Amino acid sequence: MSDAFKQSATLADLDARSRAIFREIVEAYLDSGEPVGSRTLSRKQGMDLSPASIRNTMADLAGLGLLTAPHSSAGRLPTHAGLRLFVDGLLQVGDLGEDDRKMIEGRIGAAGRGLPDLMDEASNLLAGLAGGAGLVLAPAQEAPLRHVEFVPLSATEALAVLVFADGGVENRLMRAPEGLPPAALAEAGNYLSARLKGRSLTEAITDIRSEIAERRAQLDEAASALVEKGLADWGGGEDRALIVRGRAKLLESVEAAEDLERIRLLFDDLERKQELIALLDRAKDGQGVRLFIGAENPMFSLSGSSVIVAPYMNAEKRIVGALGVIGPTRLNYARVIPLVDYTARVVGRLLDERRA
Repeated sequence: MSDAFKQSATLADLDARSRAIFREIVEAYLDSGEPVGSRTLSRKQGMDLSPASIRNTMADLAGLGLLTAPHSSAGRLPTHAGLRLFVDGLLQVGDLGEDDRKMIEGRIGAAGRGLPDLMDEASNLLAGLAGGAGLVLAPAQEAPLRHVEFVPLSATEALAVLVFADGGVENRLMRAPEGLPPAALAEAGNYLSARLKGRSLTEAITDIRSEIAERRAQLDEAASALVEKGLADWGGGEDRALIVRGRAKLLESVEAAEDLERIRLLFDDLERKQELIALLDRAKDGQGVRLFIGAENPMFSLSGSSVIVAPYMNAEKRIVGALGVIGPTRLNYARVIPLVDYTARVVGRLLDERRA
């Protein structure tokens, strides 16, 4: 079983000495990435304990599942469960300084006016400041629709033209059911136009699926198949823009062969677009920053990475997307958490200003 789930130790389980030693070990690990030994701790200013006393306390912390030793003669490292306890109970997270705020606003504000430019700059910014890869999930198109039309391209492909009430147009290539007659394209387009007019796809998709499943939709079999195929494609998130920048930053933290292997596994994780989208979508379930450490998210159980994500909102305070940072578990949490939080707020504000 992963060390993230071996124990459910709380700060109440630690006396003052254990708490102080645990804090010193985690902070030293986050700073250096190296195991921390009892002799090193005993030499720290204010630590009036012998190496033997510290070793005994370290053994107790290991028994609680909060520390581990990579080698029998090495010092100790925090486990994923230990990092979670530290972040939740001992980490002191402050606000970003004024210089950082101005820099974030200036860089993102200077991006091109298009949505891709804004998302790309936000991802690059997060990667550069946080020392990990920056992730940004662009908002899904949520404007009410005005019209839907299907245009045949070949025997197996059709182009879905979605016209939104705000004047935006999206063309989505989709695979059409085999043997679909031209009349079915018109029938499906008329049906969707009537059901979607004045509503977003998200608002209407459940009702449309229910109509088709209960055969209340007056569509023939071919048109129903096309509508269902369209809903599956548009509602599954496959066309949503996921921007990942800063993979090279991850290599800067490599100090040993095992580090390189973890980064290789993380690179593999970053190629799994749909799972990354699902992870960022989880940030949209609540307010504020969310943190996933190592095996707390099955996607990163092999690479042992940490992910810090936050949603961003539109002017109506509705969450429309998410962004964050992914990197080794020794990310500078005290800096990265407020950095991600403030960047999300700036992105949400600028997104609305550019749509105004």
